[in-house]
Amino acid sequence: DKKSAMALSKLFITSEDELEGKKISDVLPDSFWNTNFWLYWQTMFAFQKWSSALEMKRYLCRYVHHIDGLPDFSALRFTKYNQYESMILPLVKYLENHGVTIEYGMDVKNVIIETDDQERKVAKELILNKNGEEVSIPLTEDDLVFITNGCCTDTSCYGDQNTAPDLSGVKDGYGESWDMWKNIARQAKHGEYGNPDNFCSDTEATNWMSATVETSNEEIIQHIMNVCKRDPRRGRVTTGGIVTVKDSRDNWYLSWTINRQPQFKSQDPGSVLIWIYSLNTNRPGNYVKKAMRDCAGMEVCEEWLYHIGVPEDRIEELAADACNTTTCYMPYINAFFQPRKKSDRPLVVPEGSVNFAFIGQFAETPRDTIFTTEYSMRTGMEAVYTLLNIDRGVPEVWGSTYDVRALIDATVKLRDGKKITDMDLPLIPRLALKEALKKIEGTDLEKFLKEYNAI
Repeated sequence: DKKSAMALSKLFITSEDELEGKKISDVLPDSFWNTNFWLYWQTMFAFQKWSSALEMKRYLCRYVHHIDGLPDFSALRFTKYNQYESMILPLVKYLENHGVTIEYGMDVKNVIIETDDQERKVAKELILNKNGEEVSIPLTEDDLVFITNGCCTDTSCYGDQNTAPDLSGVKDGYGESWDMWKNIARQAKHGEYGNPDNFCSDTEATNWMSATVETSNEEIIQHIMNVCKRDPRRGRVTTGGIVTVKDSRDNWYLSWTINRQPQFKSQDPGSVLIWIYSLNTNRPGNYVKKAMRDCAGMEVCEEWLYHIGVPEDRIEELAADACNTTTCYMPYINAFFQPRKKSDRPLVVPEGSVNFAFIGQFAETPRDTIFTTEYSMRTGMEAVYTLLNIDRGVPEVWGSTYDVRALIDATVKLRDGKKITDMDLPLIPRLALKEALKKIEGTDLEKFLKEYNAI
């Protein structure tokens, strides 16, 4: 609708300073929540109405050139296997082969940072817990410390086929990564190490839940094929993106996806892994009349089977005997989407830092968007290049927000392909448009607008 389109356009051009601390619901009208655009956007990126308007703007600017790919998810790219085996494991092996020692099971409690009279900031000591004992590691100015402050999967709770996740340990503001960041932030003189409390103090606002279903049952796979029109065992991307159950918006708000199978190198070639996630973990399902967070894996599977069209008299038996479902409740998974100010996240390399930097989703770098592999890589590159004074530029964020071709194309696509000349305008704007089109007749500008179906 026109009101929503105008509000979205205004958000696109509003400065980040003006959006600090605001929710999406503060800047977009009620009519927006019923648009297909919001359905696609919310379920693809896991935004909520109360998420950061500033981050929503960044996403719009960052991916404006992909708006035409929203209806069929053609803009998405996938690794052959799961991200751990495709990206993390090769990196770990590379580092180990080059003499890097990686120690696991370490709980870093604090990084002691001292600031001198010249405002030089030096990391002096690591305080950590190793095998139940507190250990102190002294640092010199030649030691480099890269800090991942905050973690969206902190305090995750796992369930299995017959057991719901145990949420008794979930408490607002608590978790190893948050505790460390808070200890570091307390040492700041001017808030330069960020404000972790802004992101971790409301788990009801920042949680969602996922599940993984494993099955090789032909009956279930046929129902999958009825939806996707592809056999998931053929080695191709099956869903192309997530499949959202629109009828579940007032319930679990359930989505599911099947990436290229096998997802794991050791996976049985005849089995299929389905990933499910729900944005509303505190509401009853359409079929299972319980909140997802209170469900065992089998019950989550029953809800999914119901939504892919399995007859109700077959659901319980198939969920129990033909599937194995594990679940994961993540209290902080949406923490980085909380409304924020620029100062709530520390700069990658704080002003005056000599030997430490912040990396990952809760460090501040311009223009790029969190919840992406690119953001983590960018902050790492920025940290290394800056601290080591390497004369190499970090690749620029894709500049589609400054490309008039991308902006015109996105504008047309947002209007479902309708041309400017098809707009229902009042008399004076309609006459002005008609006169303007006369002025550009026969020019390159007219050719350009026609090429992108704007007129």
